[in-house]
Amino acid sequence: MKGVASPPPQTIPQTQRDVAARALPGMQRLDGPDWITVDAAYTAQLATKARLIEERPRDVIACLPQAQEAVAETLEEVFGRLGERPDFVVGTNAVQRPDGVMVDLDRSAPLETLSRLIQEDLCILQEEGETHVLTAALLCFPASWMLSEKLGRGLPAIHRPVAEYTGDIAKRVQRLFDGIKVGQPMWRANYLPYQDRDLYQPRSEDDRRGTPKESAPFERSERQTLWRLPMSRAVVFSIHTTVCAVVPPDQ
Repeated sequence: MKGVASPPPQTIPQTQRDVAARALPGMQRLDGPDWITVDAAYTAQLATKARLIEERPRDVIACLPQAQEAVAETLEEVFGRLGERPDFVVGTNAVQRPDGVMVDLDRSAPLETLSRLIQEDLCILQEEGETHVLTAALLCFPASWMLSEKLGRGLPAIHRPVAEYTGDIAKRVQRLFDGIKVGQPMWRANYLPYQDRDLYQPRSEDDRRGTPKESAPFERSERQTLWRLPMSRAVVFSIHTTVCAVVPPDQ
């Protein structure tokens, strides 16, 4: 986001780099049920989310009517997950974050509340016919896509601009979504060179991003997880974003 102070330095874990190098879809089982990541940029990223939601809420938060129950369930699932972590202090109706900030559990605004608790962006996908459709999202850190263009679309239409997303890949991804079990999340990662470190990088699918230069000064990686909600059976696609300056090989 232009004009916003840079967050503390992050690093892309080598394991994440290795997973990002795999062929699509590159999914594997997550080691344990906890998909939430807290790193050095935690406070800065949540501050950026708060600013984006204040300035452009319709660009970063959306919920179709059929997703309301799933979104509410997502908040409860995250609330419960935080209660199992040592770096959060969870009360009946509030959470103390790792940076000491207290966050009230506002069930009337679940996506906004989630934005104040975790770094991850969250996309809710629900089964409709033979695919899963994006029905709600908290998307403050898009990597060259726009929530307004993807909301209400199924997986094939969402990935239309991705050249590597062939018919065979689409079938494999759909099988992954169909097979995700409660309590057994999956994860993958990507890696993208960028010319700047802005977290908010919306781009219309008609405005194709040029081939990134290998000499780009910044590298961006998303740790993406898929997990199923037990009641609504919706699939949550979470995205933890890391952006850091490229370190020359001789350093």
